[in-house]
Amino acid sequence: MRFRSGTDIGLKREENQDAVRCEYFGHNVLAVVCDGMGGERAGREASRIAIDEFFQRFSDGYSEGLSDDDIRKLLISSVSAANSIIYTKARLDFKNFGMGTTCVAAFVTSDTAFIANVGDSRAYLITDRGIHQITTDHNVPSLLYEQGKITEAEIAVHPQRHMLVRAVGVDKTVLTDTFILDYEDKIHLLLCSDGLSGYCIDEEIYDTISEAGFDGSVEALIKLALDKGGRDNVTVALIWD
Repeated sequence: MRFRSGTDIGLKREENQDAVRCEYFGHNVLAVVCDGMGGERAGREASRIAIDEFFQRFSDGYSEGLSDDDIRKLLISSVSAANSIIYTKARLDFKNFGMGTTCVAAFVTSDTAFIANVGDSRAYLITDRGIHQITTDHNVPSLLYEQGKITEAEIAVHPQRHMLVRAVGVDKTVLTDTFILDYEDKIHLLLCSDGLSGYCIDEEIYDTISEAGFDGSVEALIKLALDKGGRDNVTVALIWD
């Protein structure tokens, strides 16, 4: 199993508030992408706290032989640990008011992929036939679509498409979505911040990965986002089995 990751400040932002980390747990891989939000430096700090706390909690709780449900619960508790630290820090210092972060994580074993997410950073499944979004965006237009107030076509152009309705660290507790994918021969996963998915359509992302292959896709995807204007930080992580 292999992984690659990368992040770029983009062309319009003064700092990079994204964070990414990938590590092996035995023969398994844990990858996390976070996209921070908040005032001066608060978003950058939130994303890095989330990454550190997530990995610390997961590492403390992980052992070989855990059941699928135990792993799912460990992912949820890892997000919750990050949420508690960020929430508390934001309330101890007014400079950190509004700090929070998205979080999308994937723990991949030899036959199962466990996905967790809060916010609008995404996990995609890459197959021979195309790209498939696994996660659900926790933003305003997705909520309005679920409520039947806008159409699917209106989601991508909605003026509040970058406004989150769920994030890590904003509230005392956080609800985390989880997904479990069983597979046999191979699995290809992409995690990314909305600096990529918010400005590039799925077909462009898929074509870029198909052309660049595993070794070149991180750099190619970042270039794709920059060529679209680089209006946000862009972060990607690939897991290839």
